[in-house]
Amino acid sequence: MLTNSADIIRRLKREGFILKSVRGSHHKFIHEATKRMAVVVHPKRDIPIGTVHGICKDAGWERD
Repeated sequence: MLTNSADIIRRLKREGFILKSVRGSHHKFIHEATKRMAVVVHPKRDIPIGTVHGICKDAGWERD
């Protein structure tokens, strides 16, 4: 499972999410087709596992 914020952002972009806004360290990504939204704290090397699970759920990813 990805826990690095840069890796998570890279995967979101690869899967069609677009950076919609940034407020402080919170980057909000929106998928135009599905209207799903995921918020990632960046830059931070390792994100707590519970936060990663929330991002995965928001993005519609299966848990590894």
